[in-house]
Amino acid sequence: MATEQPGAVAIESVRRIVRAVVWLLRASLIGAAAVMLACIAIQVVMRYVFGQTPSWSEEVAILMFAWTTLGGLALGIHEGFHVRLTVALDPLPGAARAWAERGIDLIAALFGACLVWSGLRFVEFTRGSMSAAIGYPIELLHGMAPIAGVLVCLFALVRVVGGAAGAGQAGASPPP
Repeated sequence: MATEQPGAVAIESVRRIVRAVVWLLRASLIGAAAVMLACIAIQVVMRYVFGQTPSWSEEVAILMFAWTTLGGLALGIHEGFHVRLTVALDPLPGAARAWAERGIDLIAALFGACLVWSGLRFVEFTRGSMSAAIGYPIELLHGMAPIAGVLVCLFALVRVVGGAAGAGQAGASPPP
């Protein structure tokens, strides 16, 4: 019977937590996109068929669009499908490319930290404001930035740590 190393147990626990966070993020993005599209459909039908639009539909659509955009940014970091130029990375040999990828992921983590910091400042600045039509606390909308920033930091750092172990190997990429 083999005994597991404490470090391996901790790493597997972190991976399990990250997988759960990613699952929740995907589910929330699917839900937000569905609600956003439903609100837009309701707006179009109400405007062109009945001549009136409900006041709440635009605000809900904007709220869902904000989460879809910011949450999608974080998921893009996790999945590695974020927009980037590879013209400088493609000619690099395997080990150099792997380390350059880790550097890019570290920059993404710094961007996420900036998003957390500036998002929290903006939430504080707008504290107490209410949305015009529905009357929900505007912190709900503005609070999405720091949440997405935390997720960007988490996913980028997982990529940095996960990729550093295999950085000497050609074509090494971090585990999902």
